[in-house]
Amino acid sequence: MPLALIADRAGHAVLKTYDEPSLPPDQIRVRSLFSAVKHGTEGRGFMHNTLDASDRWDGQLRLHRRGEPLSDVYPKPLGNMCVGIVTEIGCQIRDLQVGDRVMGHLPIRETHTLTTSKVRSVPENVSPQALMYWDPADFALGGIRDGGVRPGDRVAVFGLGAIGQMVAQIARIAGARWIAAIDLIEKRREAAARHGADIILDPSNCDAGLEIKLRTEYLGVDVAIETSGASAALNDALRATKYNGTVVSTAYYAGAMDRLFLSGEWHRNRINIISSRANSDPQADYGWDFKRIQKESLQLIVEGRIQADDLIDPIVPITQSADAYHAIFEHPERSIKLGIDHYDTIKQGNTCSYSCSA
Repeated sequence: MPLALIADRAGHAVLKTYDEPSLPPDQIRVRSLFSAVKHGTEGRGFMHNTLDASDRWDGQLRLHRRGEPLSDVYPKPLGNMCVGIVTEIGCQIRDLQVGDRVMGHLPIRETHTLTTSKVRSVPENVSPQALMYWDPADFALGGIRDGGVRPGDRVAVFGLGAIGQMVAQIARIAGARWIAAIDLIEKRREAAARHGADIILDPSNCDAGLEIKLRTEYLGVDVAIETSGASAALNDALRATKYNGTVVSTAYYAGAMDRLFLSGEWHRNRINIISSRANSDPQADYGWDFKRIQKESLQLIVEGRIQADDLIDPIVPITQSADAYHAIFEHPERSIKLGIDHYDTIKQGNTCSYSCSA
């Protein structure tokens, strides 16, 4: 029987079998070839310990309803992106054939039975690993656009996970002359260095804001983009930014902001702080919406202007995915973006699980 990775309760990943449903005439069956996880957003749902879990989001009022927790949360599918091959088609399907490769925002499971609206054809000559960065590139492109990065700008990127790696590359495409990349994790700093960042900083070993001011003739960066969701990183971004400059945050700040201080640089330097979320429409720029951002970010990957083949790390078979999923939260220093290679699946049993504290 096929396998799927789910959370059956907060902080507990389990790999379970499922029954293959019969194929409706208007749907297709896809066998997964490569899948990936979205660490930040997915992790909040997995741990179930933020306002998104304890205070229900009211879409009409656009605020959290205090003390109204979500219900019927579990079981929750895990995983965010998938490339697969069509193995069956319903009798009403005309636009795809058996053997076609497709991609979509889909969870980690060995097969998917769905309508064709949920997938799109895989572009030629692009690796599955690179395509797993389509989603992070969406939010990176949104952050660059919201920050108004222009030719010649100096840019600092705080947090070098999947979105931060894309921010650093797209900033260069937008015309940034000088890019600083800042992260606590060595593996992520090394990745940003491989992809052309001008200066790499470990904020545990230096005052990142001070270092950036000294390396920019005491001016600071024009735009700082914070992607990590850490209050200390947002504070460093404020310290690194020039007078009347811009700090963009693409992050969700889940905990207490105990290392953010608005009494200093932000107040004296009149810094503009922008919250960026690429899939929140309407966009600030007329003529742009999330669909257009998605189209453009994918095109940057297809054209090879964004390089992401080496940014899926680690890569494991689905039989190891539950343990690997736990490890990305327990040992973030070991990973950038978790990938599941379904080619390498060797089934040694029907279930495996690993839990971490919620």
